[in-house]
Formats: sequence, structure tokens, C-alpha cells
Amino acid sequence: MTTQYDLIIVGGGPIGLACAIEAQKKNLNYLIIEKGAIVNSIFNYPLYMTFFSTAERLEIGDIPFNCLAPKPGRQEALEYYRNIHRYFNFNINLFEKVTEIKKTTDSLFVVSTDKNLYQSKNVVIATGFYDIPILMNVKGEELPKVRHYYKEAHEYAFRNVLVVGANNSSVDAALECWRKGANVTMVIRKNEINNRVKYWVKPDVENRIAEGSIKAYFESNMTEIRDNEVEIETPNGKVTIENDFVLALTGYKPDLKFLESIGIQLSDDELKIPVYNPETMETNVEGLFLAGVVCGGMQTHKWFIENSRIHANMIVDYIASK
Repeated sequence: MTTQYDLIIVGGGPIGLACAIEAQKKNLNYLIIEKGAIVNSIFNYPLYMTFFSTAERLEIGDIPFNCLAPKPGRQEALEYYRNIHRYFNFNINLFEKVTEIKKTTDSLFVVSTDKNLYQSKNVVIATGFYDIPILMNVKGEELPKVRHYYKEAHEYAFRNVLVVGANNSSVDAALECWRKGANVTMVIRKNEINNRVKYWVKPDVENRIAEGSIKAYFESNMTEIRDNEVEIETPNGKVTIENDFVLALTGYKPDLKFLESIGIQLSDDELKIPVYNPETMETNVEGLFLAGVVCGGMQTHKWFIENSRIHANMIVDYIASK
């Protein structure tokens, strides 16, 4: 532990990078620690994913995001954030996982990783929410044919595919797999497609369901997954259908246990919202800050890139003022 930092940023996504940009502006000695590739969550998005936000709403550091299409996709975003790194030349350690953060008696944080130990006066947690899938807790969920992440449709072509959920990721996967020749069935807990689905996609999937191209069971839940079939509880009773793959795209959640292990308090309800000052983003642990989606606890739809970029300014301005 030869270097003592003013700020360590855990997470090298867009908001972590935005924090680093502000730290550079204030001449703070900082380090980003990222467990995977730069903007690792975006890297793990489906290959042909299109953002809901327009390009300018994904910009950080006042660097323009040039995009020919009305909405940028995964590839354009990766190119943009790589160029951001080229421009700012961040002090960043990639493929290094933070395992523990402890505050010492002299008000310094010791950050342990799978490779090293670091000291810092302040720490920002900007780890997002894409690492831990929300499980269905049904029999057979552990089978290898069950996927909680979706990359592309090719391997599901000409197979019986069941997609769980009716949010953006589920709808995108269902449509892409159907267009590649899969026999697609959707199991949807509510009685309609989620209203937060991208406005240009929602009518597409609703029309495919209406015409029978995609079969949908509304107000239904999967009760068991077997090697060659699945069992679904519907309003009209149990249904068993042939099945080769289950895409359980039921959402993701922050690493809440990690937050609690650092000493961050969470709300007592099912939302598990971390305690922080909305004006400075500082948690109940002095010198420990939250930025980005992780601030919402289980409300992962509340924060996203375009409305949490401001966290970087709030945090670094406060640190610099001290």
C-alpha cells in the first residue's frame, strides 16, 4: 500500500468514468477499479441492443457522442466509451475485483481486491446492478438450458424457446429469436406488456402476439422446468409445453450484501434502498459515496446513465470542498 488516493472509484461503467473525469478536473489523486472490461455491463448487453436514450443523453465529460441512428446501439456505445478513455487516459485497473472495503481508525479506507490492497480517503461505489440475476426459484432453474443473460438469437433458431418476463430485455429477446426461426412462447406475470418497454418495440411484440406468431401466457407463472418441457400455471390451469431453452430475463439486482458488508444501511422494506444524502451522494458511512443505478436498490429502473451523470459532479465537488 504505497499510494494513498484521494478517491477510489469501484466500477468502470459510464458513471464511474464520469466520476473520474470530475476528479481529474479537481486534480484529485484517484483510481478506478473495474472487475472486467471497461464499461463491462454494456459489453455484456445483447449484441444488437438499442438504447432507449438518444446519444447526447449518454455523453460524459462534455465529449460529443456522434451517432448516425436516432438511438445508439451497444457497438456505438462501446466505441464511444473507449474513445472517452483514450481522451482522458484514466488511471484504471481492469479485470481486478474489489473483495472488501474497510474503514480504519484514522478515517482511511482500505480497499482489498483479488490482486492488491489500496488506501483512500474517499470511495465511490458505482457498480450498477447487472451482476446478480433475480431468480425465479422454481424447480429445474439450475438446468443448463436456463439462461439469465441473453446475447444473441442464433443458437435458439429453430428451437422451442420460452421467454420469461415482459420488460425490454424479454421483449427484445422474444422478437429476435422469433425472427431467427425460433418457436417462441412468453410467460408474463401481469396481464399486459410492461409500459416501460421501448415505445417503438411495444406495438411490434403486441402485434406478434395478437396474430399468434408468438404465444403468450398472461397472468401466468412457470412452476417447473424439465429437460424437454416446462410447466406453466395459467388462469385456466396448468399447461405443459415442449421446450429446449428458457430465457429467464427476470431482471437483475445490485450486490446488496456487499453494500451491507461495507456498513451501508438499507431500507427495511423489499426495495432495499441504500441510505445516502441526495445532495452529496454520501452514505451513512462518512467518505463513502454511491453513484448511478446502485443508488436505487431494487428499483433498478429509477436510475440510468442520463439521469445519474450528475452524481459525479455532486460527489467530487463535495470531496473537493472538504
